[in-house]
Amino acid sequence: MVPALVSTAWLGDHLGTSGIAVFDTTKYLPTETKDGMTEFRLAHIPNARFFDIDVFADQDTALPHMVPTPGRFAKLAGALGISNDTHCIFYDQKGLASAARGWWLMGLFGHDKASVLDGGLPKWLSEGRASEAGDPIATEAATFLPAYRPRRLRGVGDLIGNLMNNTELVLDARAGNRFRAEVPEIRPGIRAGHIPGSANLPYNTLLAADQTLLPPATLREKLAAAGVDGSRQVVTSCGSGVTACILTLAMIQAGLPAGAVYDGSWTEWGGRTDTPVETG
Repeated sequence: MVPALVSTAWLGDHLGTSGIAVFDTTKYLPTETKDGMTEFRLAHIPNARFFDIDVFADQDTALPHMVPTPGRFAKLAGALGISNDTHCIFYDQKGLASAARGWWLMGLFGHDKASVLDGGLPKWLSEGRASEAGDPIATEAATFLPAYRPRRLRGVGDLIGNLMNNTELVLDARAGNRFRAEVPEIRPGIRAGHIPGSANLPYNTLLAADQTLLPPATLREKLAAAGVDGSRQVVTSCGSGVTACILTLAMIQAGLPAGAVYDGSWTEWGGRTDTPVETG
């Protein structure tokens, strides 16, 4: 069984092993001035490839990095050299911010041989481990056969329906001031606030100072305080479906059911006129 989370020490021992592929999955926010690929060319883990979540996405919607069709995902994964036997290790340049999105996408399309690098590139470099610069390595194409798992995904219609029966707990990974509408949203034209009845668990409260995920027992405590105790299905949400995947990863590490991700997240919900919004 492949673990959902691997340490830098583990990767250091296994880097270069046949069947293991490392992917930089960095995505910066619209308010940030950096670009993932530009930063990748400055420094990345040796032999890493770049997994662009804006490319591994539905190109026919204005919403950011929405889940692609199984066919598109399979084509892109194969082009990156991912086969059904590849153990994919995802990291990002911040520590733990967007890497979980790559890991979650693999699971959505039936590939469980995927892990997140705990602490990401900052921890790797802080330990004096090797890095390299330049473009991603050239990779030989592979064949990837997807096995789509729709129960791991939610759309806006599902969330509207849940307002009526409240059977699923919606857990929002955004910062508390965004959730409470104390600050404007980071994307133009998006209302501030949150989905009625949802709970707030900012993803960064689940991380230690070195950007590694907190121990399982601590994760269970924080999740329980937000209402996650295994009795209700959980749907994670955030700004655009990226840091929501960190909550999903945390639930797995805590020994809880993974639940589902609301892919459109607040960019979709707050950008519509037919969806109710709560503040405070």
